[in-house]
Amino acid sequence: MIASFLITFRETLEAVLIITILIAYLARINRRDLYRYVWVGAVAAMAISVLIGFVVATIHGSFTGVSEKLFEGTASILATGVLTYMVFWMAKNARRIREEIEEKVDIAITSGYVFGIATLSFIAVVREGIETILFLTAIATSDPKGTVMGAATGIALVMALAGLLMKGMYRLDIRRFFKVTSILLIIFAAGLLGYGVHEFMEAAETWGVNLGILAQPAFNINPSDMTHPLHEKGVVGSVLKTLIGYDGNPEILRIMVYLAYWIAIGPYLVKTYSIKRGVAHRNLINARRKGKMGLMKKQS
Repeated sequence: MIASFLITFRETLEAVLIITILIAYLARINRRDLYRYVWVGAVAAMAISVLIGFVVATIHGSFTGVSEKLFEGTASILATGVLTYMVFWMAKNARRIREEIEEKVDIAITSGYVFGIATLSFIAVVREGIETILFLTAIATSDPKGTVMGAATGIALVMALAGLLMKGMYRLDIRRFFKVTSILLIIFAAGLLGYGVHEFMEAAETWGVNLGILAQPAFNINPSDMTHPLHEKGVVGSVLKTLIGYDGNPEILRIMVYLAYWIAIGPYLVKTYSIKRGVAHRNLINARRKGKMGLMKKQS
């Protein structure tokens, strides 16, 4: 539930922020008559997303045995790749999103192609919708009910927040929000990758493929009682399993892949946010210097 809530909340909020930027900019340039194109694009995207979600759920439900494990493994690893790319893309481009959207709106209006505004809205919402479906498919196998509850809670919270944002009653620190959620999502992605590897290994064993020592448990810290909170199927363990890929007796290959992911992604994650923090600090210093220089000129 926690993982699905976090995924859905962030993805839905990204779409809402873009819709909010579109609405706010149209209001600023006195083109409220074009609001309808924003809503047409958003509603169409939501309908397409629901349809795709239904198709994916139907396909997933038709799989059994090895095919089910292969589907879940593929979905998990694919979701890991998309999630990782999305996090770093947003870290790099978050500052320029507003400018790019406003520029595209201007082009659509001046060229007379106002349906371009609907296209912007549609792409923003359908992209987040498809990403959400992919991620939820990857985690729904372990707890379908919790996944639905988490997703519904995330959407409801974003809708409430969207109303406040559009009325100007609340200002969201977008930079800090994406920084915190990006780190959480990378942790989630690492666990999802491990789960995907585990599913592929189970499929291979079913086919009679001998993976040797790679399939042996690296350790076993699972309590013997499955109802124990720290068991991977217990109250605490099941939450950690969905959120960070916790497993009380993971295979050696799973541990190797998990560590390899962090070795590859970890330094880049630290570097990305260290650079952004350094740039923000330099901008603050420059702003203060300009303020002091302006004050000195006034005094002279």
